[in-house]
Amino acid sequence: MLPLPTPSDLEAATSTRILFGAGRVAQVPAVVRDLGGRVLLVTGKNRDRAHGLAEALKSQGLEVSFFSVAGEPTLEDARAGMAAVEGHDVVVAFGGGSALDAGKALSALATNGGDPLDYLEVIGAGRPLTQRALPFVAIPTTAGTGSEVTRNAVLGSKQARVKASLRGPLMQPRVAVVDPELLAGLPRAVLVSSAMDALSQLIEPFLSSKATPLTDHLASLGMPLSARAWNGLLQGNGVPDARTREDLAMASLLGGLCLANAGLGAVHGFAAPLGGMLDAPHGALCAALLPAVLEVNHRALTERAPDHPSLAKYGRVAAALTDGRDTAPDATWRTARRLCDAFEVPGLGAHGLTREQLPTLVEKARASSSMKANPLVLTDAELADIVTRSL
Repeated sequence: MLPLPTPSDLEAATSTRILFGAGRVAQVPAVVRDLGGRVLLVTGKNRDRAHGLAEALKSQGLEVSFFSVAGEPTLEDARAGMAAVEGHDVVVAFGGGSALDAGKALSALATNGGDPLDYLEVIGAGRPLTQRALPFVAIPTTAGTGSEVTRNAVLGSKQARVKASLRGPLMQPRVAVVDPELLAGLPRAVLVSSAMDALSQLIEPFLSSKATPLTDHLASLGMPLSARAWNGLLQGNGVPDARTREDLAMASLLGGLCLANAGLGAVHGFAAPLGGMLDAPHGALCAALLPAVLEVNHRALTERAPDHPSLAKYGRVAAALTDGRDTAPDATWRTARRLCDAFEVPGLGAHGLTREQLPTLVEKARASSSMKANPLVLTDAELADIVTRSL
């Protein structure tokens, strides 16, 4: 019998309503109709996949305008979007994490006004969002970010070469619609990088210094699902069957719930500045970093905090990832490396990171908001070791 978590103070937040299951996207027009009549439909670079949804919304008598982001959203995208969202009373985002973060940011900025830098963490003024966001419906078409149930939106700054978040409970999505069938036909590379992002967003909150009994339970449900999904991807040569799509979607959703309430750690602490320094997908960066972060964190805990509760959890992570076959702590990073090798996940060097950039990266990572929830504060030497191992 697994040990029961120790009760603690608890605060949790998520989307007001979550709809999960194959075919759920068909319910979106009725859901949106109850929230407003003038819809801004936010998509990624290719809006073609959202054409059917747009027509379905129009069939309900709703006015629909498009706003698209070419990649991970930037401050410039947010500023352009603030003009586009004027006159709309509901925002719907259909796409990967980039579209969802863009839509979430626009729904919050539409009611709070000002410039995105007024509210942005790390590089902005960090002012709180005081007005509830426009009704926002999030429809993920990838399975990695969990953005449909989080209370932050990540924006990149080209000038500062870093990514940072708008954050606050008033920007939670009103409705999250998670339809696993939307994962059908995704490119193998997108599936792999997003699935590794989801896995890290289950493991990091579980080991987080801010973990709670609730997030521990959700992560304990999600990690085995993620492991089963990875096996499904391996057996299908990167093409997921219906059960694997469902496992991927649920693991991502649970990861979003976990990170929203327990924070993340060094994987995402590095991924934020790397996203501003390199032209690489967020999930691919997380994949490259996860094995080394797990190993270095375990070594640091063993040497400096042997009584830390996160150290004892490593065996539970290992068991979840190996279907109970291996409970040795090193099975966590061995399994992560095996997955990276099996799917030929490139290291950070393949995305353009050089050893000369290491000091700058370590400095930026230390200031990242995600790093605050790492199980313990890592030294500069340990942070540099993670990067070196991930090249």
